[in-house]
Amino acid sequence: MNQKIVLLLLVVFSIETSISQTIDRDKLDDYYSALAINNKFMGSVALMKDGQIIYTKQIGFSDIETMKKPDDNTKYRIGSISKTFTAALVFKAIEEDRITLDQRLATYFPTIKNSNVITIADLLNHRSGIYNFTNDPAYLSYRTVPKSEAELLSIISEYESVFEPNTRSEYSNSNYVLLSFILEKLYNKSFAAILSEKITAPLGLKNTYLGGKIDISNNETNSYSGEWNKETETDMSIPLGAGGIVSTPTDILVFAEALFTFKIISEKNVAKMQTLKDNYGLGLFKMPFYERYSFGHTGGIDGFSSMFGYFPEEKSAFALTSNGSNFNNNDIAIALLSALFNQNFEVPTFSTYELSSEDLDQYLGVYSSDGFPLKVTITKSEGTLVAQATGQPSFPLDATDKDTFKFDQAGIVMEFEPATNQMTLKQAGGVFMLTKE
Repeated sequence: MNQKIVLLLLVVFSIETSISQTIDRDKLDDYYSALAINNKFMGSVALMKDGQIIYTKQIGFSDIETMKKPDDNTKYRIGSISKTFTAALVFKAIEEDRITLDQRLATYFPTIKNSNVITIADLLNHRSGIYNFTNDPAYLSYRTVPKSEAELLSIISEYESVFEPNTRSEYSNSNYVLLSFILEKLYNKSFAAILSEKITAPLGLKNTYLGGKIDISNNETNSYSGEWNKETETDMSIPLGAGGIVSTPTDILVFAEALFTFKIISEKNVAKMQTLKDNYGLGLFKMPFYERYSFGHTGGIDGFSSMFGYFPEEKSAFALTSNGSNFNNNDIAIALLSALFNQNFEVPTFSTYELSSEDLDQYLGVYSSDGFPLKVTITKSEGTLVAQATGQPSFPLDATDKDTFKFDQAGIVMEFEPATNQMTLKQAGGVFMLTKE
């Protein structure tokens, strides 16, 4: 559910590729073995071609304490991928004449600021101006405690609007929590029951449902961070259709294929979901890969992370779900798609360079540049170099060579020049020279 951004995100490519009739399974297996051996990723991935699942892989543990390994049916919290399911349910309700895109939020929740002008379309498209309640530091104090509709509505209603509705887009989990409650009112059923009745049961998605407390005996996974420290569980009464669904990569791809071949809602409404304003669709993002593009979503909650994309022209897709990652999921997706579309990709290597705590002192300080919007503060903790960009979480840096460090989870490389007090930051094709203040 949380959208974690370190500095940059998506890699955009612009050269020609061709789809392969086969994939290099051995190389993909080697790729994931390298991640597993080096404790970089725990989770599951899947590829689809022409509507058929052609590759799946699971690595790591679904529960470290019992050393339980995942399989094809192991279920993960998928975070904000839930929003694509919720958007499809809203369009299902539209097709059943229960609601319209221009329906005002005040019909259901008049206590929300600007509810008399906010529409259902604004909620779907993140154009409501409603503050994202999960951004409030207070959220961490109650996220493990069950919340009722009245309690969540009271929390969301307290915030002032971030901007005037439909003037711009800004991601907000509040939008999809409210949509979940609206669906429950329209059908007079729980969100879990609506999801089952309208999507998962008709499609035979036995491993997809609204989550509850994690149940390892039901082949669900715990989540982990850092050196595989167990994460705290958000109570699923809070995210609901904004981030509360559990699933598998295979189920996600079956759902995606059904959505984009109009088995859930009409072609006209799928086209509306794909229509972008300020880079936001209605429950979808557009994600490029070379000259191709997919529509999908990313997700993150409690150490879980996920991503899927469906390529309408090629009827192909990828999905990944993770319960622990110290690597860049975007790079993992690129490896999957490179195999699918017959592009070269490299199996990662993870070399380390030994430095003492005293060696790190020469890199410490605040680095900035007129051409870079953030300041980067470099500190150390227990013999590890730590970086933090303005207003963003700190992250550890691994030494890979003399004066060179990286953070795999975001694809960041930092090359220091202590003699000149400069540092070159590289990420997603960008190269930025910063100077120590």
